[in-house]
Amino acid sequence: MSIESNLTRKDLAEYLPDQPWPLLKAVAVLANAPLTEIAERLRDALNPYMTSNALVILTEDCTGRPQKKTGEEEITSRVSIAELEMLRCYLTDDGPYFGEAELAGRTRSVLALKHTSSNALLVLTNPQAVASGNDTVLDMVLYLWGITARRIQEKVTDAPPSYLLESRAASAERIRVTAELTDLHSVTLVTLLAALRSTSLDDAAARTTVTDLTANALIKLRALSNRTKDLVEEPVAKAFERLQDDLRPFLCFRGIEVQFIAPPLNGRAIPGEVAHAARGTVRGLVLTRVDQTDVSRIRIQWDCDGVNLLINVRDDGDSSAIDARSIIGLERRVKALMGQLRMDVMPGWGADISASIPLDPPSRPAGDIAGWNLAVRELEVLELLVAGQRNRNIATTPGITENTAKFHIRNLFSKLNVQSRSEAIALVNSKIRR
Repeated sequence: MSIESNLTRKDLAEYLPDQPWPLLKAVAVLANAPLTEIAERLRDALNPYMTSNALVILTEDCTGRPQKKTGEEEITSRVSIAELEMLRCYLTDDGPYFGEAELAGRTRSVLALKHTSSNALLVLTNPQAVASGNDTVLDMVLYLWGITARRIQEKVTDAPPSYLLESRAASAERIRVTAELTDLHSVTLVTLLAALRSTSLDDAAARTTVTDLTANALIKLRALSNRTKDLVEEPVAKAFERLQDDLRPFLCFRGIEVQFIAPPLNGRAIPGEVAHAARGTVRGLVLTRVDQTDVSRIRIQWDCDGVNLLINVRDDGDSSAIDARSIIGLERRVKALMGQLRMDVMPGWGADISASIPLDPPSRPAGDIAGWNLAVRELEVLELLVAGQRNRNIATTPGITENTAKFHIRNLFSKLNVQSRSEAIALVNSKIRR
């Protein structure tokens, strides 16, 4: 007969008087908490040691819902992924960050900690120690945060393959916003350099131009960083106008004649990730060509056939001078959305590059995927393989070794009954297009 059956709860407390029951109970709650409640449960567990206005978790394990948060609405409703990623830069693997940071639109006092193995981020705003002894309090916060981060990893690992598919789709907006910030920042810096190097501007005019460009860029970046779910769809004409606005200031300093041919005003609205991929593709193509001294004309055209967004970029330069690595990178961006990119040489022009991106996401072969009996990690590796990633990149994304990636690929070939990467890609694409 067990001890519990012979003792009442009161007797048990007297029998084990020194056990930290509130802490053990908090650990048990965290160890069994669902992902939807994990932030709230962690804040409850921390309250006896450290209070906070809000608690925010940013995790790369849950790509569809990377933020888990609880606390004051003013903070939890406004905190952006861009702000959290910037705060992550302050951290090292050696310890926490305690200080001030921009969060939810203004500077706040924060405590930030990173979980080393998963790279998950914990942020507490206006942290106040309750118990005495700062080192003891911080050790307790680190201990409870470690349990929470491992719980998140555990829940994601145990999720069915369908979770990853849904999570990938749900994370498209996060990827789009992050990539849009990167692209805009790159274009802004190149534009500023072009203005500063321009021989057609004197010093005063250059300063005025650079000041105006910088102010406009900051406004754009702030507006973009504060939103994570708007523009799920954009009118195709508006998406093209945004591309023109991005490129015009940059190209005007190059002495290049640019012809923009806009899509029909009544064209079908396009998904946000398609609009971003299209703008990023065109910007990338233009950036690879403007430094060629023989390029004097560029023609940029978008069209929409109701099913695909059609992109065409032509220039009159030497097509043999195109950086093949840059084209391969842009081709991968297009292929990630099941699109195609090709390059030809046009008499009287030069390089002629066209891309076609489907407007509707392909239907997922849920039944066929289930029939392949793929583990969660195998499904993730398969998606990276189909996207054209090599073994080293496949290993980097989920944080595994290259040998482990090769092991998963061999298992995939066996389960899919194929002999090569190209056969695996062809098989997946054929099922998706059914």
